[in-house]
Amino acid sequence: MSLEIARKVLEIEAKALGELVGRLDHAFEKAVEVVLACKGRVVVTGMGKSGLIGQKISATLSSTGSPSFFLHPAEALHGDLGSLVRHDVLIALSYSGETEELLRLLDTVKRLDIQLIALTGNLNSTLAQASDVVIDVGIRKEACPLGLAPTASTTAMLAMGDALAMALLAKRGFNEEDYAALHPGGELGVKLRRVESVMHTGNEIPRVGPKTPMTDVIYEMSKKGLGHAVVADESGRLLGVISDGDLRRLFEREGNRSLDLKALDAMTRNPLTIGRRDLATKALNLMESRKITFLLVVGNQEKLEGVVHIHDLWTTQMF
Repeated sequence: MSLEIARKVLEIEAKALGELVGRLDHAFEKAVEVVLACKGRVVVTGMGKSGLIGQKISATLSSTGSPSFFLHPAEALHGDLGSLVRHDVLIALSYSGETEELLRLLDTVKRLDIQLIALTGNLNSTLAQASDVVIDVGIRKEACPLGLAPTASTTAMLAMGDALAMALLAKRGFNEEDYAALHPGGELGVKLRRVESVMHTGNEIPRVGPKTPMTDVIYEMSKKGLGHAVVADESGRLLGVISDGDLRRLFEREGNRSLDLKALDAMTRNPLTIGRRDLATKALNLMESRKITFLLVVGNQEKLEGVVHIHDLWTTQMF
């Protein structure tokens, strides 16, 4: 019984979303242009379940480059109307389009010359008639077996809000770097970190020249504690890398003669590299897939800029 109801709910809501696709028209495009031109904030409002959906839409807009906040219509009528100012855009959610608390905001909205975008299922409603842009989120029926609880209708509103936010994101040219700047904390912030935020630079790099004696190479590796030594020329151009494994294999092969060799004789040429602006997750994936613990960070003309160790990524709690 429960599975049957669940399947029916999902089928009804999926069908409702599919029907929205076919009804997208110039009104949606106009809504995007209105928000893009907004010189203030994008204010989202709605009562009850629509209000909860509105809060999520507002949060999504803010996190993708469109400054927004949620205004509770009942609280607005008791003083919070002061948070509305000229140049704002108001997105109002009401399936019936006749929500009393929303309609009582209209006088202020018109007085301040705030452009109004309505998400409603009733295109002939008072809200729709008062709006500058009306987006149709109408459905055939709710997924509630009683036909009472807002289900498919709120799903339609939420999906349309997501569609609006994503269209705006694309129009603004909002990219991963912008997203990372707005999400510095939590799992998203960590996953969007760049290699440059975790790499070792300057004197932290275990760096030697091609003619550095092996005794000095070993000392540099031990001193810096990263298990590798980077070989670079005087201009900073990367030549190769020497790992703990390279040293072990060298001593197995050459014995005590190894100490008479130079870095050039022991290094691995053409080591795996990465750019400083690459995502740290890319660095971690490379190291895990190649079963290595160290990556060299290079810039133009193979100039060494830093190094990153797998421990640096694990300690950022990336996963």
